[in-house]
Amino acid sequence: MLANSTPVFLLASADPTLLAAFEPVLSTGGARVEIYLSAEAALPALTAPHVPTLALLDVTLPGMEMGQLLAAARAEACGRHFPILLISDTVSREWTDRLAENVIDDLVPRATEPAFLRLRLDAALSHHSKSRELELLRENAALNSQTDLLTGVYNRQTILSMLFRETDRVQRMKSSLCMILFDIDDFGHWNARLGSAACDELLCQVVARTTRLLRSYDLLGRAGKDEFLLALPGCSSVNAVMMAERLRADVFSTPFRVGRDAIRLSACFGIASSLGRSPVVVLRDAEQALQLAKTTGPETIQCVGDCPQPSAAPVPFLSPTSGDELLAW
Repeated sequence: MLANSTPVFLLASADPTLLAAFEPVLSTGGARVEIYLSAEAALPALTAPHVPTLALLDVTLPGMEMGQLLAAARAEACGRHFPILLISDTVSREWTDRLAENVIDDLVPRATEPAFLRLRLDAALSHHSKSRELELLRENAALNSQTDLLTGVYNRQTILSMLFRETDRVQRMKSSLCMILFDIDDFGHWNARLGSAACDELLCQVVARTTRLLRSYDLLGRAGKDEFLLALPGCSSVNAVMMAERLRADVFSTPFRVGRDAIRLSACFGIASSLGRSPVVVLRDAEQALQLAKTTGPETIQCVGDCPQPSAAPVPFLSPTSGDELLAW
């Protein structure tokens, strides 16, 4: 919920006395109270795209059993969390188990005094807010441990781990898997000429352009300072060479812009096919192919194994009518 949005409290009970006692407490401060008289009526509100700020459910609510309602609400909410309090005069083993499992957040007696009810509501909301903050911190920490902090693609360790699982999958499916390792030519020159901040921006632009060419299940990782690894499931050696040529043309044939500068970058590419082998072995092949490409010259594509010869000629870089004054190495 946004800080300036109106809180919405869901109150589900068929007890007129309870409704009369709880509704004024919930509406304190201008909050909106939605009242439902059966489990079937409450369920759509519990699973709607805009979930309530907090829900109070009477265990004697007519309709489906409360355990079923809770399970349905949590299953259909799809990660849209909000605190749920049960109104019950008995503390059964079922409800203590639900508390331990974080299915519900608190148990409230039916005869709770208004002031005490307000305290319980505020405590539940505060605890929920802090729990969500902690959960987001954990998610961000987990994500940061898997991704390169600068570019947002997988780091070397993570993509290698994913490649082991992908290799197992393609072996079972008897399909193909190719890797493309590419390295930006003479990036040390650009770092010395433009500075680290500008080069960081260049790397992010390379990743953004590359990502636009990928399928949803392709993998992209940063294998080194200016080196990136592409894993292409279901891709033959022929198609991998075509992909490298497309990267050379679509990613590097247009100038990159940092501030007022238009910068001419190029890259070399090394390609290796999995053939069911360990990703470490395949990556070593790709590294050898890349080293050969770099020895041959800028914009070179080299492939290990039974691959077609890539186009030897570099792609046209920039039309003479573009009007750009290029920084070139």
